[in-house]
Amino acid sequence: MILQINQVSKIFSGHQALTDVSFDIEKGKIFGLLGPNGAGKTTLIRIINKILEPESGSVYFNGKAITNHAVRSIGYLPEERGLYKKMKVGEQLLYLAQLKGVEKSEALVRIKNWLTKLDLLDWSKSKVEDLSKGMQQKIQFISTVLHDPELIILDEPFSGFDPINTNLIKNEIKALQEKGTTIIFSTHNMESVEEICDDIVLINRSKKILEGSVEEIKNSFKENLFHLKFKGDLIGFTNALWTDFELMAKKNNGNLHEVKVKSTNGKSLNVLLEHTIKEVEILHAQEILPSMNEIFINQVSKENLQDE
Repeated sequence: MILQINQVSKIFSGHQALTDVSFDIEKGKIFGLLGPNGAGKTTLIRIINKILEPESGSVYFNGKAITNHAVRSIGYLPEERGLYKKMKVGEQLLYLAQLKGVEKSEALVRIKNWLTKLDLLDWSKSKVEDLSKGMQQKIQFISTVLHDPELIILDEPFSGFDPINTNLIKNEIKALQEKGTTIIFSTHNMESVEEICDDIVLINRSKKILEGSVEEIKNSFKENLFHLKFKGDLIGFTNALWTDFELMAKKNNGNLHEVKVKSTNGKSLNVLLEHTIKEVEILHAQEILPSMNEIFINQVSKENLQDE
């Protein structure tokens, strides 16, 4: 494990920001740190970065209690962006890289490579204030990864990006993972979580309420629903469902049908196809899994109702 969070709690002026939060992050994973506003995510990120100290609990980095020196191996992109707007892009990146211990000659090579990759090389001598918001965010991203950290923490990294630049940064995040970098990804964009995260933890009202791989979590909340498209007789299809399945919804276009079917006793998609394939021509069949957005909303709402 590259990072271990053990029973971490934090209180601000009587407000419980974190309550006994524990989870582990495996090296080389993209890990989603999720939760509604005010859940405690930013507080936990600041504790990992040694900006704050917990009331109780501990954080271990590569098996050892995290130190200020170890934080040099972390890249942190905060939600509140912070660049020196009067400085030139290249000068600022060089300054920030050297603060993280990168030699000047090596830093200059890395800066040129990253500016080229993100189509910003022509802006290297421009002041930050002369760049668009999206371009400034790309510079902030570069400053986060320039020192080649083992662990990168990205807090809402796509905020303000258009779809093209969002996709560009997603690809760079995946490329960093392929090199072995571990990434903590904090966001409210559940589509991005489904697309790039391996594992997640969900925090609500200071407490951990859900943890696991994205695939395992989606499967654990499935409702045995299936989506099918087929050609043929709808009545024959319905009769073939027998007592194992129930037709929930349908759309018809002549001889072409699109239906949603629910298993009444946990039978699989394969069993459904065995029942129906002799009656109709199946064009498409898949199990319907809940989205991470649906799971997020349902679990947070459920926990809030229980607390109240």
